[in-house]
Formats: sequence, structure tokens, C-alpha cells
Amino acid sequence: MNATIVLDLNLVSIFARVVQLGSFTAAAAATGVPKSSVSRAVSRLEESLGVRLLQRTTRRLALTQAGERYLADVRGPMERVAEASHDVAEMGREPQGLVRVSTAPPVGDGTMPELFAAFARAYPKIRVELVVTSRRVNLIEEGIDLALRAGKLDDSNLVARKVATAELGLFAAPSYLERRGRPRSFAALAQHDCVLHKTSLGISPWRLAGPHGVERVDVTGPISADDLGTVRHLTLAGVGIALMPDTVVRADVESGALVRVLPAYALRGTPFHVVSVPLRHVPTRVKLLRDFLLREIPKRLAGTPCATGKDQAA
Repeated sequence: MNATIVLDLNLVSIFARVVQLGSFTAAAAATGVPKSSVSRAVSRLEESLGVRLLQRTTRRLALTQAGERYLADVRGPMERVAEASHDVAEMGREPQGLVRVSTAPPVGDGTMPELFAAFARAYPKIRVELVVTSRRVNLIEEGIDLALRAGKLDDSNLVARKVATAELGLFAAPSYLERRGRPRSFAALAQHDCVLHKTSLGISPWRLAGPHGVERVDVTGPISADDLGTVRHLTLAGVGIALMPDTVVRADVESGALVRVLPAYALRGTPFHVVSVPLRHVPTRVKLLRDFLLREIPKRLAGTPCATGKDQAA
């Protein structure tokens, strides 16, 4: 008859933390106990199991074959215990804590800042930290909970929920058109000054769908920028013609500050996503902001080409 092994779950938790952080010192700092206590906890676990889990050297720790098998078996149950504890602790308590969100600099009529302001009014104990940048951040490495991204997604490890589909059109200020005239064809854009949006992939030729299908033109201009808001301001200043989302310049067109150029041409179907890291357990504060954005963004974009979508891998 096999003897029953009775284990202290705290020992298992400390062992998993040592492996996660890569050292006894880091695990001690994370758990708030002395390094010697962490080392003894792992030794007691090994004694209880009758096998060595960690191979200790002066430079690093490595899992033994038994340690790898044991960690794989206990990681799932440990995570479920943590999730259950977290869920119970949140019951009956007003949502609170920090949510970090990556978003591009605000452009146009301030729709996105207004959205976050509305969320802050609805959930005053949830703190939102906006990481405002034109570059594409690494959600996992930089500790980002949610990201708002337009265009093609290239990271299949993320979960993306499409909330809108934008149309990009050609826009110019009346002052530019008075000075240079309107282009009479798509190919004529090559002879005009254009304000170019430089993405992480660089500056690409413009490929737009028109009456004769998709056409391409190589464009140049005196100024390029990696920030869409700057592109908009340069276009308003009469620098040249720009390719921008209709949602960004809607108010400018309504006021007459910008004019649609070659309206038969557009880049249609550009998706807008709310992106997150795939987690078994998503904190309530993150769920609340995510669902708020999924619900409110389509409402704010009403009147423009907009379509909701379903979850998908990024």
C-alpha cells in the first residue's frame, strides 16, 4: 500500500515562484521572506516527495527531469486556486486597481480621450495609465493590459477584438488646393506635395481602390511624420494632400477646414482592434475597461464606415 504524501501548498507555491523568477534571491524578494527560508521550503518539498526538483549550481538553477514533470502538473491547479481566491476577494467590492493601456496620440475631435474620461467617471476607483506612443509596444514585456491598434495585426499570441472598420481617404486644405489645384486623376498625385505617414514599416506607395480597381501611385512630399495627429495638423496647414482615416478628419471636413480629394478612391476595410494578452483569468478592472471600449467605440464612430467584429488571434 502506497504511503499518502501530505504537502504544504505553501512549499509548492514557493517552488513555482523560484522557477518563475530564476533564483532564490528573487523569490525571497517577491514573497517577502528571507532567502534562507525560501531555500529551506524547496528542500522540505524535495524531502517530502523523495526526489530532487532543482539542480543547484553556483551560477544558476535548473529543473531536473522530475522537477519539470512536477511543475507541469501543479502549475494549472495552482493558477486555478489563485483565480478562485481572486474572484472571491473581489465579490461585493467596488472594482479598483490599475489598468495600463497603450494607445496612439489623440487626433481629430478627441473621441478617445473623451472615452477614457467617461470610464473614469463611471469607475472612480480604477486607475487608467495611458501609454501614449506611435510605436507598437510589446504588451507582455512592457506590462500592458490593453492596446488600441489600427491596421493589420502581426502578433498571433495576442487576443484581438475588432470594434470598427475605417475608411482612409485623401484630404487637403482649401489653401493647398487653391495654390496647387486639384489632382484630376489618381496618377496625378505623383506630381503633388503629399504629407506622408511613416509607420514602423516605413513609407509605402499609396494603393487605393477606385473605379478601375486597386491602383498604386508613388508619392513624395516635403514632410513626413510617424504620428497621425501631426500629419493632420500639417495637412490643415496646407502642406499637402494626406491619406487619413475618415474618422480622424470628420469634424475638419464638416467645418470646411479639409476637403476630400478624389472621393472615388479609398483604402477600405482597415480594422481597429482592442488587443489584450491571452490570460486564463482576466482581472475585473481589465474586463470592465475592455468591455466599455468594445461597447462605446462603435457608438462614438456612428455615421462613419464602422463594423463590429468577433474575437480572433492577432
